[in-house]
Formats: sequence, structure tokens, C-alpha cells
Amino acid sequence: MAKRIAIVEDEAAIRDNYAAAFEREGYVVDAYDARGPAMQAFDARLPDLVVIDINLKDDVEGGFELCRELRARAAELPIIFLTARDSEFDAVSGLRLGADDYLTKDISLPHLMARIAALFRRLDALQKPQSTGGRITRGDLEIDTDRMTIFWKSQPVGLTLTEFWLVHAMARYPGHVKNRQQLMDAAQAVLDDNTITSHIKRIRRKFVAIDASFDAIETVYGMGYRWLAD
Repeated sequence: MAKRIAIVEDEAAIRDNYAAAFEREGYVVDAYDARGPAMQAFDARLPDLVVIDINLKDDVEGGFELCRELRARAAELPIIFLTARDSEFDAVSGLRLGADDYLTKDISLPHLMARIAALFRRLDALQKPQSTGGRITRGDLEIDTDRMTIFWKSQPVGLTLTEFWLVHAMARYPGHVKNRQQLMDAAQAVLDDNTITSHIKRIRRKFVAIDASFDAIETVYGMGYRWLAD
């Protein structure tokens, strides 16, 4: 069954251009020009992936609010910001809200399609049948790679797809430092240092919300991050 992409973009020409490009790749596309109509549609049915601009008509940061609302209801839903706003502050803000990727509109269509395909490859892992071979246990941490779920002290940790693979990459080999390239490879995404830092901070906050004493992720300055061995 074809994957369904929703694009939320207030400029009609840009919205139509991306919608046509997605359809040429075989995706089903739903297009919206503002946060309100998009959320009304999402109340009835969530798409498989959402592409969001930040400025939505008079709602200057409507895309950020939409991302926040979507992430609250669906931890695994792939969310991509596609915007003309290229400041580091905006990118970090979007990722802190739980977006899986932050792209600017000067990105080429082939590159955009590759990033979307990478997110869908990870989403497809959710559909795999459960098997005991896909489980990793590291002390209080339990990872089910077939279901793409993570538990800490038996409590589910609501991670995005990108966050899931970053934790998986670190916890698979406790004590080993993972550098930026290794973390990018694990997440199947292009992530700069600031982006990775934002993801790691968000991951830590989610674990700390469950266990205030959580300290299993160590920053090794100038090198990367590692999951501390038990």
C-alpha cells in the first residue's frame, strides 16, 4: 500500500510543486495550507509522514505548534520541517520539539526524496513481526528492535524514530564512544553536531522524566557519546 504524506505549506505554488513531486514517487499526498485544517484532518486519520513549513499564513510559528501537537499524539510519526528559515536557532527549536529532520527549501528534490525514503525504511521496521532475536537488554534498559520500542525500568520511553536509532547505536556496545558519523549512519540521516546535541538532550530528558537519577548517556567531549556499561 502506498505511503501517505501530508504537506502543510501556505504558499500554493510551493505546496503544489512538492505534492506533485511526491506523487511522482508513488506517494499518496494530502496538502493543507494552515495548521487548523491539517489538525482537523489528522484528528480523523494520521498520515505516514508529515512535511511542515514553520510560517503558516498569519501563524508565524504555526509549524512549531503543529509539530508539538503531532508529537504529543504519535511518538513514532516521522515529521520533517521543510522551510525557508535557515537559522540554527530555528533548526534546534524544531528538533527539540521532536522533528526527525529539519531541511531548508534549497534542498534538491532527489536529496529530499532520499531523506523521506530513509525515514520510511525505519517506519517499515515497525511492521516486522516480533521476534526474541531483536531484543537487547542493558541493565534497566530494554530495546525491542522489531517493535522499535524502548523501556527503562519497565516504563516505555516515547522516542521518535531518530531518537530510537541513536539510543540503539549507543546501547548496542556499552562503553564504546560513538562519533557523529557513526550516529548519523545509525539514524540514516545527515545530522550536524548541533542537531545531534539537540537529539541527545531530548533523549536524556525523556529518560529523566521516568528516572530522575538517569545518567547512562555520557558526553565524551570532542569525540561523541557513549552508553555507560552497567
